Amino acid sequence: MSTDSPTHSSQLDPKLAFFMAGIVLLIMGVTMISFGWVPHLSLLLAIFFLLLMGMMRGLSFNHLQSEMAAGVVSGSGAIYLFFFIGLMVAALMMSGAIPTLMYFGFELISPRFYYISAFVLTSIIGIALGSSLTTVATLGVAFIGMSNAFDANVAIAAGAVVSGAFFGDKMSPLSDTGTIASSVVGIDLFEHLRNMMYTTVPAWIITVLLFWMLSGETHAGNLYQVTVLQGQLIESGLVYNYAVLPFIVLVVLALLRVNAIYTIICTIISALIITYTHSSPSIEQLGGYLFAGYAPAEDLKLGEVGGMLSRGGIQSMFFTQTIVILALSLGGLLKTLGVLPALLAGMRDKLTTAGQAIFAAAMSALSINVLIGEQYLSILLSGTAFRPTFESLSLHPKNLSRTIEDAGTVINPLVPWSVCGVFISQALEVPVLEYLPYAFFCYLSLLLTVFFGFSGLTIQKVKKSAA
Repeated sequence: MSTDSPTHSSQLDPKLAFFMAGIVLLIMGVTMISFGWVPHLSLLLAIFFLLLMGMMRGLSFNHLQSEMAAGVVSGSGAIYLFFFIGLMVAALMMSGAIPTLMYFGFELISPRFYYISAFVLTSIIGIALGSSLTTVATLGVAFIGMSNAFDANVAIAAGAVVSGAFFGDKMSPLSDTGTIASSVVGIDLFEHLRNMMYTTVPAWIITVLLFWMLSGETHAGNLYQVTVLQGQLIESGLVYNYAVLPFIVLVVLALLRVNAIYTIICTIISALIITYTHSSPSIEQLGGYLFAGYAPAEDLKLGEVGGMLSRGGIQSMFFTQTIVILALSLGGLLKTLGVLPALLAGMRDKLTTAGQAIFAAAMSALSINVLIGEQYLSILLSGTAFRPTFESLSLHPKNLSRTIEDAGTVINPLVPWSVCGVFISQALEVPVLEYLPYAFFCYLSLLLTVFFGFSGLTIQKVKKSAA
């Protein structure tokens, strides 16, 4: 049965592929935006459509199911990682790491330049950690918690957090997306990072300027409320200078290139040690916190802070994990039915200039993000599909690796049903469509890479004699 797959995939007409992709987008767009469905139902309906198309083309259900499972396996690392992130957020909360960071953040961050502070600090932490989701789940949660105190627009603050976290993820040598992008086109990681600076640095500077223009909105921040919130944080019994030690463990192990899950496990262990230096939850309570999330004692009058501190736990990740499984299943179907290969081939074969090639590669990475909601596949599929085209045009492969990061890695958080979009909207409790207009860095990266492609700026070619 499985021998049918390559034949069907290779013979799928590009027009039919565009039609099927359009139907998938229409299903998800109408049901989510017009009907207000949760992404799970929209993805399931799209999967039902593709299963029907597959059976109409003579593919057995067992084969289609195995390809869906293969798609899930390709993203199993992210699924497991979410378990550990849920545990880590709960541990960092009960240890006082996040509350302490919030407390000192109130003292160090100017209300007037709140958005710039959020963007710059998440950029720095993102580079140190090499993980956008970890940055969002820790520092990002703290910034959202502080937003009300400064009369800050939560959507703008979330946009600043997302922009900074994905700048860090994109430019960090510890980032898995950077490693994938450089390896899929066959260049050195640090050569890839240096070349990305041409689009990334201008995008970062413009983003700072845009948040500076919005800074006036926080000028009337209620500093008395800040004092009240600081007092409530103290009342929680979670603010201690040494409580930031788990964050230090996280950064140090990340810089030492320790595996992400091992790094998170060590962070959780250090957070639990800190927890038992200032409190003594029972083993039963500890299990409850790690599964359902930390919650302050009910007898504490913590006001808004009580809601801020009720975070984390494995249970908080279930929504995200289930949507990741469905999105990856959808990706498996799109591949085995030949939709993605046909779309990529249809674009690739008509490209004759650097600008056209870079635009097509960027649109490919963007489209895969929208269709599948998975940044790794957007990088892998686009890099593999367009590498021959870039070689035929004598374009250096680092142009391609930069393009697929500018249009793949940083676009994923802007898609409501994507892996990153769903995780961030749940972690920050801000819908994707609300923070999207303010995630300036993400779409500036895409616009600049396309502009540079057509203008020829920073586009390097390989000498034919070297080939």
